[in-house]
Amino acid sequence: MATDPSLPNQQKQKKSTYSATTPSVIQASKILICLGNSNRAHMSLTEICKKVGVHKSKGFTVLNSLMQYGLVEKDRETKRYSLGLGLVFLARNVLGNLDMRAAASPFLQELADETEGTALFGLIRADQVFIVAKHETDLHIGVNIRLGHRFHITSGAHGKAIAAFLPSPEQKRLLARKRLYFHGRQGSPDARRLAAELDECRKAGFAYDLGELQPGVAAVSAPVFGPDRRVVGCVILIGTFPHELVREYGPKARDCATKISAGLGADVEDLYNNAAKSGE
Repeated sequence: MATDPSLPNQQKQKKSTYSATTPSVIQASKILICLGNSNRAHMSLTEICKKVGVHKSKGFTVLNSLMQYGLVEKDRETKRYSLGLGLVFLARNVLGNLDMRAAASPFLQELADETEGTALFGLIRADQVFIVAKHETDLHIGVNIRLGHRFHITSGAHGKAIAAFLPSPEQKRLLARKRLYFHGRQGSPDARRLAAELDECRKAGFAYDLGELQPGVAAVSAPVFGPDRRVVGCVILIGTFPHELVREYGPKARDCATKISAGLGADVEDLYNNAAKSGE
């Protein structure tokens, strides 16, 4: 076949229309991320399509496809959508292959050895904190917490450490709950006292509990951040150590949490200052 002599590289200059991506998969992924990032449990079709930037008919089709595999659920009465339970199976498989214990272990060991306490790493799941890694000293007297143990998200030191670094809207929703355990008992905490404690935590990077959650047991806790600088969990140091050591052990727990945050991909530069601003 003859070619234009003025274009000797005519065949090379021809652009390929092949794309290594699938638009429908991209749209489905964006919809899942949209639902996951929403501050509300459910979203309407219009809200989703506006956020994702797709036509309503296309969004409806993609959502119906995701529903077939349990990745999205639809409320029959309100016609609003939410993430489906099918994602739990996928998440469980990811967590099963993600060895966070190995990533956190050396830092927890260092913290436990320096303080002779029990160092724990917990991840936030809904309104619970699940202990996924721990290290204990060889002392005969200590606090034994098993892996997989669940704490309420507002319990004691870690509850304050988490709440202090939540974005303002999330913090307000958390504090509006009827069941709160910041001071070791169910009910509405002293609002003025709690506000002062959260402010102190944002400045110091850690919170503490002096036997209110469990008599005779002291605890300090610091938040752990993910790659998006959001709180994903916490480090908790529990022990029978004297209360006056809280000011010494608190920064150690904060440093441990910072190292784990870095291991999870968080940018630790000015981490606490930026997180504190997001909670103002």
